[in-house]
Amino acid sequence: MFGQFLHIVVSCLKLDRNIFKDPKYFGEAAVYFAGLIMMLDGVAGAVAANTFVKTSIGVSGITALVTWLIWAIFIYVIGVKLFPDGNSKIPFKKVLIGVGYAHAPGLIRFFAVTPELVIPIIFLTQFWIFAALIISTKHILNLKSNLKAFGIIFLSFLIIAFLSISFVMSRMSALPISNIS
Repeated sequence: MFGQFLHIVVSCLKLDRNIFKDPKYFGEAAVYFAGLIMMLDGVAGAVAANTFVKTSIGVSGITALVTWLIWAIFIYVIGVKLFPDGNSKIPFKKVLIGVGYAHAPGLIRFFAVTPELVIPIIFLTQFWIFAALIISTKHILNLKSNLKAFGIIFLSFLIIAFLSISFVMSRMSALPISNIS
């Protein structure tokens, strides 16, 4: 079981598209493997961020799981419901697993142990995750075009970024900041 998990992580790090095509990687344990990748990605992000901002590892793990669900929902709705390409009978669970697997490059963030490495590793892994999400989306949704897969990921990202910024801004207006003139 651990060997299969390790194979999935290494294949995703290599951006091997076959991991997203082969049904054996979407079996019974797949959702648990994908969830574990997401939890470890959240913890790795917290470890990397702790160089600058103290972040709770538990909260980061939970946030990663919520983010996983949000990414999968947007990719599913945009790619399967709004802009289907061919076979639109893709189960949500398959998209959820693919999104989880695509976050395997985030595990590299565990190596951001010095302040000089944090920013480069975070940027590198984020672009790596985007590449894996594009590959995953193309193969799971049976898309013919890399550009369409990129568009689905980019649109999902824009919506998530907008919602995140809106949430943060709404919380900032609730902060007790005094205007001393």
